Amino acid sequence: MSEILLQIDGKEVKAKEGMTVLEAAQSAGISIPTLCHHEKLEPYGGCRICSVEIEDRGWKRLVVSCVYPVVNDLVVRTRSEKVDRIRKVILELLLAHAPESVALLDLAKEYGADKDRFKKQASFCIHCGLCVRYCAEVKKKHAVGFIDRGTRKEISFVPKIAAKECWNCKECFPLCPTSALQAAYVLTEALTSSSPSFKPGSEE
Repeated sequence: MSEILLQIDGKEVKAKEGMTVLEAAQSAGISIPTLCHHEKLEPYGGCRICSVEIEDRGWKRLVVSCVYPVVNDLVVRTRSEKVDRIRKVILELLLAHAPESVALLDLAKEYGADKDRFKKQASFCIHCGLCVRYCAEVKKKHAVGFIDRGTRKEISFVPKIAAKECWNCKECFPLCPTSALQAAYVLTEALTSSSPSFKPGSEE
């Protein structure tokens, strides 16, 4: 596998072919914020908080670092006026859904985001897909998925599968950047609505 040289925040970084900009930055100890990234999962690019500014052959643009592949002589800026501005707006939009998320509030402080800028649509879910993807890609159970589209999009557990798998697993709960308790609530709601006699901890 060939070696690639690129520049991140003025630092020369060696990366391997096939790596993403995010992976190259992490390997060099350079921090880029993420909300939907997980080392065990395929790159997703859902939250876009990891957007960075790149310069390639004289062209400058914003890209999502967790899905953008490294190339020789790429110049990357993880912080700039443009990068900070886009992250600020993304955070303000996400905070409308999860206004009490500690992870979001910490980032909001760093980027000067106003958690009250947009009308609250508190659902706790920011559609990062971590729970859905972890269950499908790592556990191979497909017990949780997305339903609806756009602003109505939300996660939903599949009662028939969840009743057998989820209460003895719950590995997706701590992955949630907004509220693990919300995942528990959605799971319980799915199971109780499908089986009135269901009690958490039972397998049927």
